[in-house]
Amino acid sequence: MIEHESTDGGETQVYVTMLLADQLCGIPALAVRDILGPQPTTRIPLAPPEVAGSLNLRGRIVTAVDLRRRLRLPPRPDNEPGMAVVTEQGSDLYALLVDQVDAVITLRVGQVEATPPTVPAVWAANCTGVARIDAGLMLLLDCDSLLALAA
Repeated sequence: MIEHESTDGGETQVYVTMLLADQLCGIPALAVRDILGPQPTTRIPLAPPEVAGSLNLRGRIVTAVDLRRRLRLPPRPDNEPGMAVVTEQGSDLYALLVDQVDAVITLRVGQVEATPPTVPAVWAANCTGVARIDAGLMLLLDCDSLLALAA
């Protein structure tokens, strides 16, 4: 991860924030390749349950991962279309399906704390830490572990 130096001399990192079942989450901005509105997906036979399907992004096939399902949350209501945050792992693109993409924020390294033991195990296994910001407690998601899908 590339860190930046803030004007006060401390290191910072930039995150894209998103909502997932009213929980504020963030992933490093450098991991984000694109942000998409609602997209049609094609179901992939025999795929793990958290794989919502595939979508076409400018001619490339992108695997869509439903983060609500991946993190054992209730399904998104049908009247809420959601958004997709595209990230890359190896040479493959993945679309992380979220409820809403919120903002891009900069955190000082000192703002990031360890994931508390009260966070459910499935979340803790997919988080790199938490940060307290004005909007509340933001869970910092680990794209690598989110994309370690069962075969």
